[in-house]
Parts: sequence; C-alpha cells; structure tokens
Amino acid sequence: MSLRLIGKKKGMTQIFDEKGNLIVCSVLEAEPNVIVQIKDKDKDGYQAVQLGGIKVPRSRKKNIKRPLVGHFAKSKVDPRLRLLESKVESLDGYEVGKEIGVDYFSDIEFVDVIGTSKGKGFQGVMKRHNFKGGPRAHGSKFHRSAGSTGMRSTPGRCAPGKRMAGRMGGKRSVLMNLRVVKVDVEKQIILVEGGVPGAKEGVLFIRKSVKKRNVLERKRHRG
Repeated sequence: MSLRLIGKKKGMTQIFDEKGNLIVCSVLEAEPNVIVQIKDKDKDGYQAVQLGGIKVPRSRKKNIKRPLVGHFAKSKVDPRLRLLESKVESLDGYEVGKEIGVDYFSDIEFVDVIGTSKGKGFQGVMKRHNFKGGPRAHGSKFHRSAGSTGMRSTPGRCAPGKRMAGRMGGKRSVLMNLRVVKVDVEKQIILVEGGVPGAKEGVLFIRKSVKKRNVLERKRHRG
C-alpha cells in the first residue's frame, strides 16, 4: 500500500532516449500534495493518510463548503480542490502539514495512473465495441448496424450483457505499469510512456505500481 498523489494531465509530448529512440509521453503535473489528516487504528479503525491536492484559485475560494473550510482550518492547511485518502502500512514519517511532491516517484520505474476517460456520448456498436460492420455495397441494409439482437419466442428477450449501442466513455479508468521516463522536481511534472485517460487539465491519481509486470512481456504484448 502506497500513497496516491493528485495531479493533472497537461498533454502529450515526445522525447528521445540515450539511444535515439523516440518515446511518446504523457505529461503529468503534480503540485506538492499536503497532508490534511492522519487516521490511525485506535481512533478510526484503520491507518490512512489524507492528501489535499490542486490549490484553490482565489476566484473559487468562496465556493468551498463550510464543512470543508472547517476541516482545512483545523489542520491549518490552505484549502485544496481535491482530497484523497490512501491506506498505508505505517504512519512513520507522516505529519499534518507536510508536503509530498513528485520526488516521491524519483526512484520508481513504473506507476499506475487512475482517471476518468473522455465522455463520447451515445455511440454505435462500431465505435463502442469495434464491430466490423456490414457490406459497403449498395444493396446492403446494415452498413453500421449491430445486426440481430433478439431471440426466438423463447425466451423472447435480449441476453444480459449484449453489446449494443449506448453511452461511451466518462468512466473510471486505470492504466497499470506505465514506465516513468522522467521526473522533473523543479517543474513538478512526471513524464510517463504512452497515453493516460482523460482530457487536458483532467484530474489524475498517480501511485506506485501495484502489480509488477516483466518489461520483456510488455514488449511482446506490443508486438
């Protein structure tokens, strides 16, 4: 169990490694997260550290709810837009008001990124489920349709889980074992290989990889 830092997706870029290979990266910005609350087993029944991330702009401070204003004031911490709780095995080294930045991932090779995928609205089966579609000939009646979705009179209904058109995206998405290409403490950014869920300025949660995966296996998987 490790901490999850609150950050933002700033976009994508590409860099060259020492061998001259091109690497496509996502740029993640993570301002120093501050510890707002520490929970222990005696009082709360479990051990966890609550982090606050993304400073509140001056124009939005008036919109913070009173309970949250009191919560931050009790910890003597400036308000943050997001709060995130992470269970930890030990509370040693954590104290209220301490800041944790991107240097937390300095010696880490792989991270997991959690976010919300882009919402794409109502989509058909070809885009939503990668259906091949029907013939493109003039006589075809189902260029992009799903085909048959029903059954005979018994049981006379669609089976649960049938892939059909519907709302696409806007769901929680977890990408695991993304390789950390670079950590820039001064600019408070992390470069990870590949894409991450969400649009620009979307909120992300970054943590150390939970499941280790062989690098050679990743390369074979990519072909």
